[in-house]
Amino acid sequence: MAEQDATESMATGTMAMPATPSAGVSAGPLRHGRGRGCVITRRALFSASHLYRLPELSDAENASRFGRCSLAPGHGHNYELIVAMAGPLDGDGMVLNLSDVKHAIRREVTDPLDFRFLNDCWPEFDLSRPEGRLPTTEALTQAIWTRLAPHLPLVGLRLYEQPTLWADVIGNPMEAFLSIRTHFSAAHRLAREELSQGENEAIYGKCARPHGHGHNYLLDVTVRGAIDPRSGMVCDLGELQGLVNELVVEPFDHTFLNKDVAHFATCVPTAENIALHIADLLSAPIAATGAALHKVRLQESPNNAAEVFAETPLLETRPAVLEALAGA
Repeated sequence: MAEQDATESMATGTMAMPATPSAGVSAGPLRHGRGRGCVITRRALFSASHLYRLPELSDAENASRFGRCSLAPGHGHNYELIVAMAGPLDGDGMVLNLSDVKHAIRREVTDPLDFRFLNDCWPEFDLSRPEGRLPTTEALTQAIWTRLAPHLPLVGLRLYEQPTLWADVIGNPMEAFLSIRTHFSAAHRLAREELSQGENEAIYGKCARPHGHGHNYLLDVTVRGAIDPRSGMVCDLGELQGLVNELVVEPFDHTFLNKDVAHFATCVPTAENIALHIADLLSAPIAATGAALHKVRLQESPNNAAEVFAETPLLETRPAVLEALAGA
């Protein structure tokens, strides 16, 4: 569990808690940490199925919009839910009793959803109602927030539908973050043209060797937006995946970046520069879908990754929950 100082503002910008004991609070061993702020997370699992099919669309229109997700009788996932909560430590050294947290999640979420057909579980997903929407990853995360918020001091939720697709709701339940993961393989050489081989090796080490080296890159793209009241989507998932594939994966995969991607003929293809270039490539096309590019994360190896936040103000106000959800 991640403890955060008040200087990090408890992620939503609405809950600031003291980083040091306040006046009148005992700092003795029986009250260590009392009153100081902390973000805690709890993980829960459930399995459920769903179907993406709008009754006002024809079979062909549903198939065109939702692909194989529109095929009856539906398909299922093993969902992983991360619940982030924040508050001051009590005299027992806890933000909340985790037994109470576990029972609230079980009562409100996992018992009603586990081994169920999501389209039939909750009123939000009743498509016979004008306000009904599809049980997408992001719509389901929002619905879970609505049920847990009266019982727990929520600051963030993350719901994994699968390892390559997840949604976050952070502070504002009216919008969601949707993330997709993909990969590509590429080689690169880290060297500046104006420097000698020796000078480049002094900066980049073995990565400056003349014939380069390669990586299997993992790419996470996160977008932010309001959830559509009918489709339940922040943006068209197939369109988002298509953009990332067309603009990044296909041009980058199995290339020598320095020679095959024009941008890197004059720009050293460090993980940081690659992530920045990907963000530049995706920002405008994603905006055209109605969502906003929030973040690009590029993992070069198990030891190295670079993150570029396209929405800097959000990064400044929500670091605690972003870190807590990512590390849970």
